[in-house]
Amino acid sequence: MVAQQQSRVLVTGGAGYIGSHTCLELINSGYQPVVLDNLCNSSAESLRRVAALCGVDAVPFQQGDIRDGALLDRLFEQYPIRSVMHFAGLKAVGESVAQPLAYYDNNVGGTLSLVQAMQRHGVQRLIFSSSATVYGDPCTVPIREDFPRSATNPYGRSKLMIEDMLMDLHQAGPDWQLALLRYFNPVGAHPSGRIGEDPRGIPNNLMPYIARVAVGWYEQLSVFGNDFPTPDGTGVRDYIHVVDLAKGHVRALAAFEAGTVPNLLAVNLGTGQGYSVLDMVQAFGEACGRPIPYQMVGRRAGDVASCFADPALAQQLLGWRAELGLSAMCRDSWNWQYANPTGYDR
Repeated sequence: MVAQQQSRVLVTGGAGYIGSHTCLELINSGYQPVVLDNLCNSSAESLRRVAALCGVDAVPFQQGDIRDGALLDRLFEQYPIRSVMHFAGLKAVGESVAQPLAYYDNNVGGTLSLVQAMQRHGVQRLIFSSSATVYGDPCTVPIREDFPRSATNPYGRSKLMIEDMLMDLHQAGPDWQLALLRYFNPVGAHPSGRIGEDPRGIPNNLMPYIARVAVGWYEQLSVFGNDFPTPDGTGVRDYIHVVDLAKGHVRALAAFEAGTVPNLLAVNLGTGQGYSVLDMVQAFGEACGRPIPYQMVGRRAGDVASCFADPALAQQLLGWRAELGLSAMCRDSWNWQYANPTGYDR
């Protein structure tokens, strides 16, 4: 897959977990990313490591906020940007409940600012980092793209509002190419162990918390609920390796360039396989060679019993499917955490 070398891809939030892995896959596929990131939950060190892994001098990087319209204008004027991948956003469910206005301002307001800048500069191709949260509490699984959309918290509602905004934009301007990539639970790290997930503070997601228990940051994992209607009573989720996820974004971009998909595209990026919390604890223990201590506690409000994707549409439209299984997810996550016990050494 070879891209136009002269054009650039603006990657917002490109220094973050999913963004940095996607920058690596873009470069390896012949694209030239330009990163905009305010570093509120990321590190510029990730981009230095991406450059080293790819054998390039540097990944062009601008620290700043997508709500800064003047800064966006300067980037579009400085670089021949033809496409945008949009990862910049706050993503903690609990924090969104406590600080809803921050989520609407950053996620919804930031996306509006970005799309307005794209419109000013004639750039009409956007790959948006959406989420399975737009399905709310699904009645059945696996989840298909035609399921009803809803939200159970401000984070999910912000993703839903952005999807609606982009759908309205496409209705008004059918030439816009807009991909809504609804992905499930990203885990793992690059197999080199050089880039991975490095959340600030206490992790909100299961895998980095397990990894930090394994490396000695925390004494044990709290498992929220063991009375769900699932095989072992713990919540079941669709975990997808971040490398597979990054490749899915590149496939969507290439499909738009080739004109082989509709200009408005909404697809799930998941494996189609659900794993319980205890499945993850067991698999990670095998990867790191030691048991992961845990305790059972009560359910969290809003947690659903089971959530996993029907990934058939991504295979059909993009020729994409997840290739890395649970053992690779845990192995690569552990390799990253073991080699970088304090993350990017902030």
